[in-house]
Amino acid sequence: MQNNDFITYEYKTVFVKTKQQSKAMDMYEAFGWEITSTSTAVNGVYISLKRDRKQRHKNELNKLERQAENIAETIEGLEKSKTKGAEIFSYTFGVISALVLGGGMSLVMLQPENIPALVGGIILGAAGIVLCGINYPIYKRLVAKKIKQVLPAIDENEENLANVLEKGNDLLETEII
Repeated sequence: MQNNDFITYEYKTVFVKTKQQSKAMDMYEAFGWEITSTSTAVNGVYISLKRDRKQRHKNELNKLERQAENIAETIEGLEKSKTKGAEIFSYTFGVISALVLGGGMSLVMLQPENIPALVGGIILGAAGIVLCGINYPIYKRLVAKKIKQVLPAIDENEENLANVLEKGNDLLETEII
């Protein structure tokens, strides 16, 4: 006697960052994947998935899944871009500020008997301290400015991702009926 209830599965394992785990699980479930297990790794989580090989609309689901993965990568890139430029500026400005401070200290220490060099070194050191102190407020202002620029694109991509997930879920529901 032949068993007609036999189902063959395809398997997939994806790696996502820990903070993206629930979004990724929702995304793959919208395309017919079942989560079989999760395991933690150094920088994230491995999610093991399975799906019926003979699922109807499989090609369309695969196409929508790739679109969703691309949109999710775009969103992640936009999220990173919020701070990337400000970080580069902040590190560079911080190094220059520290060099100014160090130059003032060196001037004071190398020529302590020379009064003009002593005063110049103190002024240069104080300027370096001030520059180091204003680095963080400048960083915060640059990040806020970039967030205002990038937020509409992130929102648009989030909406596109939601639409793709709805299409995938609709395809799954048409299979059941």
